[in-house]
Amino acid sequence: MINILPLGSSSAGNAYRVTDGVTPLLLEAGIRFKDIQKGCNYQLSSISGCLLTHEHGDHVKSANDLMKAGIDIYCSAGTQEAAGLTGHRVITVQAKKQFKLGTWTILPFDTEHDVSEPLGFLLMNSVGEKLLFATDTYYIRYQFSGLTHLLIECNYSMNILNENIKSGRVPVGMKKRLVKSHMSLETMKEFLKANDLSKVQEIWLIHLSDTNSDKELFKREVQELTGKLVYVAGK
Repeated sequence: MINILPLGSSSAGNAYRVTDGVTPLLLEAGIRFKDIQKGCNYQLSSISGCLLTHEHGDHVKSANDLMKAGIDIYCSAGTQEAAGLTGHRVITVQAKKQFKLGTWTILPFDTEHDVSEPLGFLLMNSVGEKLLFATDTYYIRYQFSGLTHLLIECNYSMNILNENIKSGRVPVGMKKRLVKSHMSLETMKEFLKANDLSKVQEIWLIHLSDTNSDKELFKREVQELTGKLVYVAGK
């Protein structure tokens, strides 16, 4: 059974602990190392690896500390170079080339963000459960079958963003970057409509904007659309 524990989920820092009951993993390393230790009950030796989506600091901040603690980092070659990660504990992976990590089979896929070679990950355990992890991408070009768990970005609402620009709370220039780097509620809902959700057990909405989101609105709209259990990860 897949268990998901958000340790941080915002522009201040992102990290998630996931396990299938046998192989615990970290997704992202963008919070302080001591907060990762605390979130893992000071049992970092149980973590089998850490997957990184891209090189921004709110996703890789503690990657070097994790490697010093004996944890392998899995990321694209572009992310490795841009983040300046070196050493034998960096393992580069490629989009559409699956690999094994403990009891997980992991398929990286390319995403859409303003960085070098960003990835999302589809994680499958030995009993056939499938976890989709996608963040910092303004859309997902692929469709997936048999998903059981989703950790998916829902950064902003276009309506809220436009209202904030109109009121002067958000500069006009921010919109241009957001729409080409982060996923809106509206786009995320279209992704859900395009995919088979029949086996989905839970949906986690992650990486919400501090100013351009509404936690309760997002949760309600996704629940109404899908009829699934929806959680919103906070800081």
